[in-house]
Amino acid sequence: MLSIANRHLDHLPTLSRRELLRVGTLGLGGLTLADLLRQEAIGKAPQRPKSVIYVVLNGGPSHIDMWDLKPHAPLEYRGPFSPIGTSLSGVQICEHMPRQAAMMDRTALVRGIRSVENDHYLSEVYTGLPRGAGKRPAFGSIVSKLAPTEQALPSYVSLSESSDLFDYEKPYYAGAGHAPFRPFKESLSDLTPVKDLQQLENRKSLLSAFDNLHRHLDQPDAFKGMDRFQSQALQMIASPQVREAFDLSGESPETLARYGHKAGKYPHQTAKQYMYDWNGKPFLMARRLVEAGVRVVTLHAAEWDHHSSADGDIFFALKCLMPVLDMSVAALVDDLKDRGLENDVLVVVLGEFGRTPKITPLGPGREHWADAGCALFYGGGLTMGQVIGETDSRAERSVNGKISFQNVISTIYHVLGINLDTSLPDFNGRPHYLLDDRTPIRELVE
Repeated sequence: MLSIANRHLDHLPTLSRRELLRVGTLGLGGLTLADLLRQEAIGKAPQRPKSVIYVVLNGGPSHIDMWDLKPHAPLEYRGPFSPIGTSLSGVQICEHMPRQAAMMDRTALVRGIRSVENDHYLSEVYTGLPRGAGKRPAFGSIVSKLAPTEQALPSYVSLSESSDLFDYEKPYYAGAGHAPFRPFKESLSDLTPVKDLQQLENRKSLLSAFDNLHRHLDQPDAFKGMDRFQSQALQMIASPQVREAFDLSGESPETLARYGHKAGKYPHQTAKQYMYDWNGKPFLMARRLVEAGVRVVTLHAAEWDHHSSADGDIFFALKCLMPVLDMSVAALVDDLKDRGLENDVLVVVLGEFGRTPKITPLGPGREHWADAGCALFYGGGLTMGQVIGETDSRAERSVNGKISFQNVISTIYHVLGINLDTSLPDFNGRPHYLLDDRTPIRELVE
């Protein structure tokens, strides 16, 4: 007898083992067995909404040392690492990322991405637009507003605990109800099972306080969407599926090791005396969340702000970081493939810019470089097995056209089914398109 969504069913049509495994995850993804049977009856396979896992290498990863090596450039440019061949003919990446090299034919590497900002203002990373465009909603908030999930799970989850990063993930005029859910401290403890009716009533009273608050404040627009937040919060509190999606306690030590959790240490920026454990858990959590039906998951993977300093060395830092990032990214990609989610989930790995191709002797180090960054794409139904864009012989600038963060975010919207011609009114009622340049990266979507 098969038990699905707390219902026992012992009269089912014949299903293959693969279909039964698929059914076992449907309750989390917003589909029920009835949906499956109904779709089969009319000859259509059910389609789950697509999702994105957005991995931010905050601080600016060095493109010339990781994904865009120039082994024939002068010594003061090329750095100490050697390129290795990949599963994609003619394409090389850094020797310290062998797992990504092995799966390169299943990914798409974009080189020569140009950012407007040349400092750690992450507005482009999360909205596609620089600071000069004003305070725009994060792309996850846009997705939450225009194409939300249809179950208790939030549409947009941020796995970053940093308050600095969170400032760039605000919903602004998309509405407060479309802010990312951040599963930390009190937010996560509120998802623990309710022991009695009085405890549930206490939580209802707390949510009512939010409602009363926005009724009496002078700036109601700032609380636009709070009613939706109130409703969804109650659903999340009551939902065992939500708790399960955020609970890693059932994952085996072997799985955590495969994702690279605590597989190595890395320095904070480039100060060798301050070393931190690599955290692979957010990658695994992200996989669980998108499998459950969350549409946008963002995560912040370590620190990549490697400058010149007397006690620093960018190459030491990168030699620590690249292997553990390699483990986590490869485990995530393989896991999604093994679970049949490679066309349903898009993974994007990037930073806000690259690093100066010419090495600063002190340290040694590389500084901020807005003219040529890289991004790695996987899945989502896009065209994989290619390198898009090319930089000059010293990895300084693109030589075949401009790719911007607006094009990156447009590609994500395209995958998630967001109409790029949509406009939203700001707090003053003035409409804004989601982006100024609403062109997805052509080679990925063709």
